Amino acid sequence: MSSRRIPGTGAAKTVRRNGNNVRQLREDQLLTKAELARKAGISALTLSRIEGGHECRVDTKRKIILALGLTPSDRAKVFGARRGRT
Repeated sequence: MSSRRIPGTGAAKTVRRNGNNVRQLREDQLLTKAELARKAGISALTLSRIEGGHECRVDTKRKIILALGLTPSDRAKVFGARRGRT
């Protein structure tokens, strides 16, 4: 985990980050963030945060996967392997 300073508060916020391929897959399909967000039914801000490595809910992951024209079984291709599994 990393921490970053929240401007004006003097506090640090812990941000959990993960690696994913959402940005690369979106760019491969020549989609803008706004286009993919609209297709997925999520906000462009949410998509931006996810591309930046923030965690998201399972239903949001499903929406993104389907909007990219993939199937839920392609989850690992988009979001990587599950943590804690061998």
